[in-house]
Amino acid sequence: MLKQRILTALLLAPVALAALFLLPQKPFELAAAAVFLYGAWEWGNLCRLQPGARVAYVLALAGMMALVGTQLLLQPWALGVALVFWLAALFLVRGYPDSARWCRSLAGMLMGVLVLVPSWFALTALRAQEQGLTLLLMLLMLVWGADIGAYAAGKTCGRNKLMPAVSPGKTREGLWGGLSVCALVGVGFSIWLELGLVASVYLVLLSIMTGLVSVLGDLLESLFKRERGIKDSGKLLPGHGGVLDRIDSLTAAAPIFLAGLYFLQGA
Repeated sequence: MLKQRILTALLLAPVALAALFLLPQKPFELAAAAVFLYGAWEWGNLCRLQPGARVAYVLALAGMMALVGTQLLLQPWALGVALVFWLAALFLVRGYPDSARWCRSLAGMLMGVLVLVPSWFALTALRAQEQGLTLLLMLLMLVWGADIGAYAAGKTCGRNKLMPAVSPGKTREGLWGGLSVCALVGVGFSIWLELGLVASVYLVLLSIMTGLVSVLGDLLESLFKRERGIKDSGKLLPGHGGVLDRIDSLTAAAPIFLAGLYFLQGA
């Protein structure tokens, strides 16, 4: 399994990085949409939709992405709704298993919309900014740093479970390890971007918040998988599971990071 996981990562990493940093903006938006729509297909499975209904669900999300991507008036609303949703998701995760009823039927499908559409918009809007490639790199490093730091700290000194009912493998020590890495990423990019003291402190705090929310994205998907009775969201990526298993943290982190940058730029 480990060899398969490493081989898949070695094959996918160059393709993913090339798409993120080499494609022009419009092709990038379409490529990102394809990834997120495949995530919608997997989300339909988490909601126990039959194949025909899953196709309709994916098409509905494609239409919503097209609307948000082209209608400027909808974009602030999409971002604002995402912020409110992830706050509600915290209570949903903390309330499991009593909150399990919200993972089914129409409520679960609606949550898929709120997870995938705003995060796709945030990712594409982030890249379209003047320093978009740098900011996109920072976002990815925060998500990866939170994951790698949590894994390392959890393996070495993890003792106390974070949310055992949802994800038994996560520990509080791992969470602090991941957030520490995020803080270091924030410091590094503050220096790179030559920010002043106040802006640097803000960016470090935003980095910690982004890392924290990325963990929430992972936990929310784990909740849905646990309720569905499956280990992975799909089998597309050998050794890694499905697309949602790879982007779950990013779906939560992207809108929070983008919203935080808007405040930073306005300060």
